[in-house]
Amino acid sequence: MPPTFLLLFLVCVHTQPAQSFPAGSPSPLLASAPHWPPGPPFSADGLGTVGTSPVWARRPPRCGPLPSAGGPEAQVQLKPAKLTPLDAVRLSALLEDCTDQLTILGYIMPVSYEGRKDVSNVSASYPLAELVASRCLMAERPPSTCPTCKGHLAPLHLINIAIQQPSVLSGRQQANDVLEDSKDELLTLGTFHTLQLAVSREKDLRAHIQNLIFREEMGRKKIKCLQKQLSDVKKEMDFEVQNRNEMIAYLKDQLQEMKAKTDMESRYVKKDTELQVAQVQKRCSAAENDLQNEIEKLRNQTEQEIRVHLDIESFLKQHIEEKLEYWMEKYEKDTEAKQQALNALKSSRAADQAALQELAKQVGRKAGQAIIEDRKEKERARKKVEQDALEAKSLLKVSWTSL
Repeated sequence: MPPTFLLLFLVCVHTQPAQSFPAGSPSPLLASAPHWPPGPPFSADGLGTVGTSPVWARRPPRCGPLPSAGGPEAQVQLKPAKLTPLDAVRLSALLEDCTDQLTILGYIMPVSYEGRKDVSNVSASYPLAELVASRCLMAERPPSTCPTCKGHLAPLHLINIAIQQPSVLSGRQQANDVLEDSKDELLTLGTFHTLQLAVSREKDLRAHIQNLIFREEMGRKKIKCLQKQLSDVKKEMDFEVQNRNEMIAYLKDQLQEMKAKTDMESRYVKKDTELQVAQVQKRCSAAENDLQNEIEKLRNQTEQEIRVHLDIESFLKQHIEEKLEYWMEKYEKDTEAKQQALNALKSSRAADQAALQELAKQVGRKAGQAIIEDRKEKERARKKVEQDALEAKSLLKVSWTSL
């Protein structure tokens, strides 16, 4: 069954309430669903794509559009419907068939391009940005009916292949992942919420791409408007530059006049400065003599303070020696008393350690017994879980064979 039909079928199931059907009768959804004509489910370029958009993204939905995933209505519509176990098993089988087809295509598609040396040469010689730009330029050319001109469309075809191949491979892998997750969800929960979220994300992506295209068109219009404004501004700037050049010539004349005045003033300032320097030198010499006398006076005071300092130092040294002798005697007495107290503490510590070791042995024995009992309990629980799993597998096999 084609994956496109399966996606549309699951969307239809989402719009109808869940019902229970007899075991022998087929589901009305399967009976009323449209059948696609026989043939390969994918086109030659992989995943049935034309350009860069997949076939299932370009076909209109058969059961009405899904709301966007943003508002409260979307949360109500995306609430998964609970399927019956029989429908869940059938749909999981269909999903598994689709994943097998996608896996086969994943092995076929790279082999189909291995012999195409022209595609590898185009991909290796041009980066992706240049390929996209070249494709846009070739697509904008007017169509030609000339037989010789039609041969120039071959590079465009090679560029399209080189650009579309990574997107086709990534789209195939993404579809395969979504189908695998949906199959697991159907088998475990009986819902297909994962598939609905994937469809919602794809719609959001398409809306985002349309928004980007609209913004690009608006940007082009804005660029044209800005280019026109730029030409107007350039004309205004040329006129302003001409006016400024005239102003510069006028200011140069003014500068020459200011230079002449400045030279005259500098000569006057130089003479005035020399006179002021001579006067300052006289005042500095008088201040220097006063400072020399002050230095001599301070030297005499310093010598006197040094003598007083030596006398004080000798007195304090004698006092410190007396104090040091007193404190050494006190230190020896205190040390002896503390040593006796330390010995008493060591003896009490040894007794406490012996009692602690005995207590630790008793606790270890009790803990070992508790660990052994806990392991036995876990082993019994594990065996019970394995037995339940075997019974569930047998029930699943019986139900599958009955189908």
